[in-house]
Amino acid sequence: MTGRLAFVESPVQLLNVLEWAHARGRGPAPAAAPAPAPPAGADRAPGPDAARASAPVPDSGTGSAPTSGPGPASGPGTGSAPASGPGTPPAASAPEPGQGRDAVPAASDDLAIVVLSPSDPMSRGQLRRMAQLARDEGFDVHWQEARAGRGALVRTLRELGGPLRAAERVIVGDPFSRYVQLLLTLFGPRHVTVVDDGTATMEFAAQLAGGERLVRWHRKGDLGPRELLLAPVTSLARRRLAPGPHRTVEIFTSLPVQAPPGTEVTENAYAWTRSRFGPPALTGGADLVGTSLVETGVVDAEHYLRVVGQLARTHGATRYFAHRRETPEKLHRIAVETGLQVVRPELPLELIARRGPVGATIVSFPSTVVHTLPLALAGTGVKVAVCEIAPEWLKATASPRAQGFLAGVVGTASGADRLTPRGGSAADRLEFG
Repeated sequence: MTGRLAFVESPVQLLNVLEWAHARGRGPAPAAAPAPAPPAGADRAPGPDAARASAPVPDSGTGSAPTSGPGPASGPGTGSAPASGPGTPPAASAPEPGQGRDAVPAASDDLAIVVLSPSDPMSRGQLRRMAQLARDEGFDVHWQEARAGRGALVRTLRELGGPLRAAERVIVGDPFSRYVQLLLTLFGPRHVTVVDDGTATMEFAAQLAGGERLVRWHRKGDLGPRELLLAPVTSLARRRLAPGPHRTVEIFTSLPVQAPPGTEVTENAYAWTRSRFGPPALTGGADLVGTSLVETGVVDAEHYLRVVGQLARTHGATRYFAHRRETPEKLHRIAVETGLQVVRPELPLELIARRGPVGATIVSFPSTVVHTLPLALAGTGVKVAVCEIAPEWLKATASPRAQGFLAGVVGTASGADRLTPRGGSAADRLEFG
């Protein structure tokens, strides 16, 4: 029996593991078809297939998320709604240790998925819902509190050691993750698959091909004390993520990636998402997709807020789909200053958009969705547009690689229209290029 073990740390990673299993013809037959999409024009449909806004999901491990104070819930035009009530999809019932299902599933001919739980409430909430979807598809999902205080790392390594040694194939969603890199130092799997967690897949492929050390594109080039300490782990993990005489490496991606020597690149066409959900009902106007470029120190906050307002006015947008890492303070300003309804999605945007209702135009900053949404929404009539990042929007402290990387994300998004800054001020006019 050849076991397959997947490690995921984000909702998108888990979605793409399901896509990989579907593309390989593995896994149980799909569950019953979802309920029909609500009629066009509905702000927030009550059914489980609506693109509803939600507050961060209360989590049994960290306590309820705050419902007061500055943030999108307190600003006008926001769409925050409780994550419970009639028609709300249940949060994934990820068992806690001691509740009867805390053992890591043994690797078998079926795919076993291990969620290395993150700390922030938004990611945890989305992951719980994605975990429930995976369980509904018949997959075994284990929720691992990998960051739950002192001793979590040692406990995680101890619990995952056996399944790791037994796995014939390991699927990872973030090769830059220190946690995943540490796990890979425990053993060398015979077969490795890397699925998308974002545009970082493009950087991973380029670094793998060039024999470079693994470093996220928005990081500065110099090694800090922490990076120096972890350098041996990163170096070993990089070797175990590279093809060799006794190891195959597959990159399963929706992005335009050149296959590094010895690797196999398999296209992710979002076939599971398209077969499982939708097509969506379309509303008038446009939806904007937010980004965490401000939070990662790449884009200046004031420039970003001005451009969001300009895009909303130009395209008649009414909703702003927040990235799960955007801060409540920034989202509050967007709601107050632009009048946009801030929506904090309960699931990855590909599923939210496919379920609908969704705007006839979706405008995004450079991110993975400018590559994935045209695939997920193929044949629906929805137009996706990407707003380029002008050099003057970047912070002085941004990585020197940031501008080139973001330009590459835009330039390779063949399924999206391009919005190019023009005129005297980059924030003054945004037109289709």
